[in-house]
Amino acid sequence: MSITGMNHAVLYVRNASRQQKFYEDLLGFTTVIDSPGQFVFMRAPKSENHHDIAFFTIGDAAGASEAGRRTVGMYHLAWEVGSLAELVAMRDRMEAAGALKGASDHGANKSLYCLDPDGLEFEVMWLVPPDRWGDEENEAIIRPLDLEAEQVQFADLEGSA
Repeated sequence: MSITGMNHAVLYVRNASRQQKFYEDLLGFTTVIDSPGQFVFMRAPKSENHHDIAFFTIGDAAGASEAGRRTVGMYHLAWEVGSLAELVAMRDRMEAAGALKGASDHGANKSLYCLDPDGLEFEVMWLVPPDRWGDEENEAIIRPLDLEAEQVQFADLEGSA
């Protein structure tokens, strides 16, 4: 028996329809199942999963998540894009929507940190090919991300995505 990867996440949110619109408009997800006022199941654009994320409505009176501040809980989910060009486009899209919180160079991956309509954090990242990880493979790295410099460094890969 072995795990092959993560298949999906399910989140409690104030309004599943609001999350649905956000994920459709900004991330390109499609709706698989929609029970208005109750829940929404969604699939990422290039996913082969039945669904990658589901949102269950718990109402607008729900308080903000205190995970990581006062309670245990999940920090974030990470969504992968296939190229640095796609990460740049995602940065621009998230910035325009006011959803971009930050960006980091983690060596093996280049990451954007964003907030959904309920203030839940998610990451959009590009994974550096494993043969380019070098000595940073076993390090926890957090550096400022310069996407334009990364595009120059990995220019040879941009046509192969």
